[in-house]
Order: sequence, then C-alpha cells, then structure tokens
Amino acid sequence: MKPPTTEKGSTGKRHMTAKDPSTSWIAQAASDLESAQANADQNRHALACFLCHESAAKAVKGFLYKQGAEMVWGDHLSDLCEDAMAFDPSFDFVKSVGALLDKHHLAARNPDAIAGAIPAEVYDSTDSAHAIEIATEVLATVRQKLSGE
Repeated sequence: MKPPTTEKGSTGKRHMTAKDPSTSWIAQAASDLESAQANADQNRHALACFLCHESAAKAVKGFLYKQGAEMVWGDHLSDLCEDAMAFDPSFDFVKSVGALLDKHHLAARNPDAIAGAIPAEVYDSTDSAHAIEIATEVLATVRQKLSGE
C-alpha cells in the first residue's frame, strides 16, 4: 500500500490523503484517543468519555473500510462490531467491552441525557479512566487485526 501523502486543502493547511480510507479512520481514532486523555487530564471527564466512544467507533469503521466496505453507517459501537463480526468473529470480544462505551455516545455530551444534572457534573475520573482503558484496547485490537492481514 502506498503511504499517505499530504496535500494543501482549500484552507491552505496540509492534510493526509490515502487511497485506503481505513488509514484515515485509524489515524483519527488515535487522535481522538489522545484528545480523550488530554481532556481527562484537565478534569473534563464527560468529554473524555465521549471521545473514547468516538475513537473506538472510528477504529472499528477503519477495520470495516479495510475489509472493502464502501460506506459504513452508524455510530453505535455494538452495531459496528456486529458488522465487523461478519469478517472476523473475534469482534464479539470487542463488542462486549465496547458496548460499555456506547452509553457515553449521548449521555456524555447532551445536557438532557441525565436527569437532574449535566454530564460535566456527573462524570468523574473513574469514568474517564475506564473509558480510556477500553478505547485503548479497542484501538490496539483493531491495529493488531489490520497488521495481521
């Protein structure tokens, strides 16, 4: 596979391009995970949890694109893992741990998702540490699966 190159976009900034879309999805998954850690370090635990969900979902989408999917719809990690299981049945494990991140997709970012409070008041370091651990495992698992192909 040809490595990604950089091109200037309409804003004048450089961005990665690649014929294989999985490369971009995995790179963004890693970036989201780094951002999750940075937010957790600054006590923004709800945002960190949301970004962990985003990271894991993007990692699985990257896997699906690498398998030849032309369009991948949806944001629920459980559903994406179901799709991935068609290519690799061991994604049932990713689904089981990743399902814990699905609850953060809405609850960690929407002020009406938690009765009587906003996410910034409810999420704490235990939540973000657990989410970061899961997202790290999902990304590592996907990378391992892609490197073994």
